[in-house]
Amino acid sequence: MVDIATRVYNHKWKIDPIVRSLIDTDFYKLLMCQSVFRNKRDTNVTFSLINRSKDIRLAELVDEGELREQLDHIRSLSLSRGESTFLRGNTFYGKRQMFRPDFMEWFENVSLPPYHLEKRDGQYELTFEGKWPEVMLWEIPALAVLMELRSRAVLKSMGRFELQVLYARAMTRLWEKVEILQGVEDLRLADFGTRRRHSFMWQDWCVQAMQEGLGGKFVGTSNCLIAMRREVEAIGTNAHELPMVYSALAETDDALRQAPYDVLADWHEEHEGNLRIILPDTYGTDGFLEGAPDWLAGWTGIRIDSGDPAEGAERAIRWWTSRGEDPTQKLVIFSDGLDVGKIVELQAQFRGRVRVSFGWGTLLTNDFRGLVPGDGLAPFSLVCKAVSANGRPTVKLSDNPRKAMGPADEIERYKRVFGVGDQEDIAVVV
Repeated sequence: MVDIATRVYNHKWKIDPIVRSLIDTDFYKLLMCQSVFRNKRDTNVTFSLINRSKDIRLAELVDEGELREQLDHIRSLSLSRGESTFLRGNTFYGKRQMFRPDFMEWFENVSLPPYHLEKRDGQYELTFEGKWPEVMLWEIPALAVLMELRSRAVLKSMGRFELQVLYARAMTRLWEKVEILQGVEDLRLADFGTRRRHSFMWQDWCVQAMQEGLGGKFVGTSNCLIAMRREVEAIGTNAHELPMVYSALAETDDALRQAPYDVLADWHEEHEGNLRIILPDTYGTDGFLEGAPDWLAGWTGIRIDSGDPAEGAERAIRWWTSRGEDPTQKLVIFSDGLDVGKIVELQAQFRGRVRVSFGWGTLLTNDFRGLVPGDGLAPFSLVCKAVSANGRPTVKLSDNPRKAMGPADEIERYKRVFGVGDQEDIAVVV
């Protein structure tokens, strides 16, 4: 097993690549990339870094030169032969050749487009512009680099023994969570922690700990590289990015109202089974479900990613029942701000009423809260989102207004078009 503390200590002496592979990314990103490659490959999209935690002044913590070296290194990466073989030949969600030959040929030859970086008011403004399939591949590695550089900035003043104790405490904390989860019946839990992890090595350690501690209760990881190395399932479906861009491209209010369903119609043609998971909250779950075509009720399940998770699941149960579907056969994936207490609570509340699964993110792979002075390693909310498509701004409303993004006038337009009423303001944990 890797001695993480010693590796971290040695990182102080030279630049060490944080992202070493193009498949050190979330599985859903590659699934979406293939869909975009097939349906919208010529769309020009801009992604931008957004730090929701303004008190974390990244430009004062992270050296610009080191950040540029890490980003430049990512632009030099290409798939290895083994990585290509894994994607081409492995079985994902019970299906061989999930990734089509034309997509794989493109992916094997892709180079990530240039980035634009500058400092403003203690934060980094980091943007990526280009064709949608290429530029979307920046999101996960850019977040991973900034999260880990922030961790390194805090850890660089610590000595070898201090680091050993820090990681021992963090390992103990995680193992105590694992021990609680061992007693939860019918648990299905996956690692969703790539985007805001403490570091790659730490995420890899967490996955191995879950494999040993939870056995069959641990069903896989969103990280493709770790899935390949640790021989676990790669887990993931789709994200808000797709409806945000499709909606920005809509010419009229009617087309805008239809855009989120157009996304899923394209997805329906490509995927089946457990990949048919609805993410309904981009422009408000209530309006989405009310206007959803009947064929969507036949999909496998729903992912709850904002708002009150229990109410989100109850809402889904009511919707399935109203459409003549049996909720006990449907899958509900909880994925927003989870920690062990909430996982136990939700499993108890919904076990037997639906098929329950959890995508455990930041508080699995980055729970160093209270372990250093000033809480300098506490996780924070950093995202990298599509902000425009073919020159038009994107909008996200969410079921939590604190997660909304986009120009104010466009947010109001989207609220009108999608019939979004009062929303519950919930603190964004991560």
